[in-house]
Amino acid sequence: MLRPFLIALFPLILVFGCSKDEIGEDPNATELFYYKSAQDSLRASNYAGAIQKLQMLESRFPFGRYAEQAQLEIIYAFFKSSQAEAAKSAADRFIRLHPSHPSVDYAYYLKGMVSFEQDKNFLANIIPMDPSTRDPGAARQSFNDFSELLRLFPDSEYAPDAQSKMKYLRNLLAQSEIRVAEYYIERGAYVAAVNRGRYVLENFQGSVAVPDGLAIMVEAYKMMDMEDLAAKTLKVLVTNYPEHGSLDKNGNFKKTGHKSGGKTRNWLRTLTLGVFG
Repeated sequence: MLRPFLIALFPLILVFGCSKDEIGEDPNATELFYYKSAQDSLRASNYAGAIQKLQMLESRFPFGRYAEQAQLEIIYAFFKSSQAEAAKSAADRFIRLHPSHPSVDYAYYLKGMVSFEQDKNFLANIIPMDPSTRDPGAARQSFNDFSELLRLFPDSEYAPDAQSKMKYLRNLLAQSEIRVAEYYIERGAYVAAVNRGRYVLENFQGSVAVPDGLAIMVEAYKMMDMEDLAAKTLKVLVTNYPEHGSLDKNGNFKKTGHKSGGKTRNWLRTLTLGVFG
């Protein structure tokens, strides 16, 4: 038999247990009620609840006063709840439906932020690792999204932060290219290494990876016995980056610090395409 105090609490348990769904079931709930409730959920970092309420608002009041704002804020809710694809889709939808909206720049900014945070995967937060060794796909997408924001809205309030993140991403993408070039050097693919180094020079001017790109090219040219091209590239490196680690105190080229695949390749490396050995 239930004790008296449990019997007294039972109606309250029913009320609170149903309150979560009440907003979705109440046919008399106003648009403002949905919106304020969604705002409360956002402030409480209850992003799943906010998404539910914002979706309900737009569904019941598609042409209401808060419908456009709900479409904008659900991008943020998806972003904060780590639903990257849903956030991107919501941002693209808002941009498509409201290209002249006063806050459409915020949608572009959030698109960039989604990919920016997506690049920092779960494993990287647990195990320290060089960001430039990860797949640069998300970083490249984030860079493009921020570029689009700056192209369309150079005076946006989000432009300074976008520019700051683009600077970081630019260096990250350049360093990623250098890692690939190093991989080619180690495996004796010198033409490919030269092409990667040249790509850094042509596309990432001003990044911290430019001198590394030059050093990669010098080493690859030397390994291919293309001394004229090696000398010309070395002159550029010495003139612009005399303190680079690949140079000695007299400006002579030492090496980039990477093993040459052409000199150290063995049978195991050959059979496994460079994975082992």
